[in-house]
Amino acid sequence: MKITSTEERRKSLTALYIDGEYAVSVDTMTFLSTGKKVGSEMTDEELYDLIETSKYNRAKEKALYLIEYRDRTKKELFDKLVVLFGESASKRAIERLEELGLINDEKYAREYAEVLLDRKGFSRQRAVFELMKKGIDKDVIEEILDELEPDPVEQIKKLLETKFARRLSNEKNIAKTVNSLKAMGYRWSDINEAMNKEWD
Repeated sequence: MKITSTEERRKSLTALYIDGEYAVSVDTMTFLSTGKKVGSEMTDEELYDLIETSKYNRAKEKALYLIEYRDRTKKELFDKLVVLFGESASKRAIERLEELGLINDEKYAREYAEVLLDRKGFSRQRAVFELMKKGIDKDVIEEILDELEPDPVEQIKKLLETKFARRLSNEKNIAKTVNSLKAMGYRWSDINEAMNKEWD
């Protein structure tokens, strides 16, 4: 096969025409690194390697762009990358960023758990659910929550004194508060105990 022409495309891509027909668009820097140019011969294996390396390099660039604005878990990144670059290139890119310390699920989980427990006031059960949605390993979640989880009754009391303080004036609003606390993952027994303590 012979590269008969190339054409610059948007997003730093180069279109390759092989034997007079469009073949594929690849990352420009990846193509230049091969030393190939118009008139060069290319085997099927070389073309395959070029395409895979291009996907990998583009996946890395995209991942770096995504984590520039906020931290993300490996699962979050993979879900976004795989649609664009396929499974193999996406996994390789994420592994490389993890090696460089740019992705750290345990660090992410700890910081997010603090937000869930402290700022949002979620229960352990709800925090587990939210962290698992992010793709955090269950053992990592349990270890972090064992360390960070506040006493659920005291946490509910704190919520009753702050977030829900204005909603405890009548039975209807109290019922709404109970439902809100249940949605946050708290058990009825803990809610009941906290409310009894609040009104002692």
